[in-house]
Amino acid sequence: MPISITGKGLTIDDVVAVSRRNEKVELHPDAIARINKCREFVEERIEAREIMYGVNTGIGEFSEVILNDEQVRQFQRYLIYNHAAGIGEPCPIEHVRAAMLLRANVLALGYSACRLEIAQTFVDMLNKGVTPVVCEKGSVGASGDLAPMSQIALLMMGEGEAFLEGKRMPGHKALEEAGIPVPGLEARDGLAAINGSNLTNGIGCLVLYDTERWLLQTEIAAAMTLEALQANMKPYDRRLHELRGFPGAVTSSDNIRKVIEGSDLVAGKRKVKVQDAYSMRSTPQVLGAARDQMRWTRWQLEIEANGVGDNPVFLPDDKVVLTGANFQGTPISIPLDTLGGAICMVCVISERRLNRLTNPALSMGLPAFLTKGAGMFSGMMLSQYTADMQIVEQRILSGPAFNQSIPAAADQEDFVSMGLNSALKTRQILENAYGVLGIEFMAAAQALDFRDYTPGRGTLAAKAEIRKHVDYLDEDRPLYPDHNAMKALVKSLDILKAVQSETGELSIY
Repeated sequence: MPISITGKGLTIDDVVAVSRRNEKVELHPDAIARINKCREFVEERIEAREIMYGVNTGIGEFSEVILNDEQVRQFQRYLIYNHAAGIGEPCPIEHVRAAMLLRANVLALGYSACRLEIAQTFVDMLNKGVTPVVCEKGSVGASGDLAPMSQIALLMMGEGEAFLEGKRMPGHKALEEAGIPVPGLEARDGLAAINGSNLTNGIGCLVLYDTERWLLQTEIAAAMTLEALQANMKPYDRRLHELRGFPGAVTSSDNIRKVIEGSDLVAGKRKVKVQDAYSMRSTPQVLGAARDQMRWTRWQLEIEANGVGDNPVFLPDDKVVLTGANFQGTPISIPLDTLGGAICMVCVISERRLNRLTNPALSMGLPAFLTKGAGMFSGMMLSQYTADMQIVEQRILSGPAFNQSIPAAADQEDFVSMGLNSALKTRQILENAYGVLGIEFMAAAQALDFRDYTPGRGTLAAKAEIRKHVDYLDEDRPLYPDHNAMKALVKSLDILKAVQSETGELSIY
């Protein structure tokens, strides 16, 4: 069954299904009726020569310039030309597909005043695999993602470029091969196609989805390290976290205890310290705080996915046209920026646990740098360097974009969100996070090979999966293949799948 585009109820999981798995979509009949009703309303207003921003006026600093009838017909084309002003390499196809789905969902609400053909063309391009070529950079995240969305809108005129079946080609050729008619742009169509922070939100939805699954794996890695370091598990008692009340910490402690269920540590068969260091003892609070931040980010992104992100907004039932700033990207740039900071924070505590695994003064009897041949061999000494470098890059990228406004359009657009920067850098922070976590996994598996007690069932499943990809480090060898293999393994989610097949589902929230 195709995913029905109604304007409401679109989830991040739907965005992932369409953008990555090429699920089919269709406009709901009610959405079609709303789009047509709003279009009839705006055509009546045009005929009555009512002044409406972006319909029969210029935009931005030129909003006070009134267009004549001939200019109204030509304006949408020049609007798209002018705003198709991005730079850089093409966005990944999944990002552009996410943006098109989100824009179609906004149009389905019936407040954008475009013709039905515009919304239908977004749907047809998604279903037939036509993905416009869109430069990755250029949006300031206010008035929407105008530059990237305009490269999509070029195809509405049979122009621009597109990918079809892996080939890059002129837009008109891609549409022709896919059997999609060129709708052209009439009054209001162009601005309706590009308003709103749809690319920012599309990237954000995909990053958030991936971060949720990455965070589950950080709990598995933490569990492995805690076992290897003979941790006191009292700080993971559910009652402790319920007394404070943060739901994320309750979930994190539950997940970690589920992974180590059946361990000698839980059974009290190993002597442990009365109290461990913060990086071991505070893991539920730290990962839980990141989980609570993720929950808010999901909330904000899904509100945006199902909200009206236009200017102006056309209310056919009230016979009113409202101008405002619903295109403003700040409501999603703040959560995306703070999501990046939360990912970095989790990587910092991961690296501190890695340090305790490799430092003989802190590792509860493990050999220095996890090698029996210390002196001749350096073991995983340099793995920590690699983790540290990636974290420093994350810290640099964790500076927020949402307070970095640079006024544009002769100060008509004098505060912008820079939301696309938020999305792009958070994606890079997550990319580094796969590498940092992969190194902790590798070190924890190495450390467990030196222990002679029984770890938890989930821990054993994770270690067995790791050993399919990275061998025990008996003597020094180049480690970059292992680091890259571990990063790829974390991204694949195979560790998570192996653990959950043994323990049952871990909870994202």
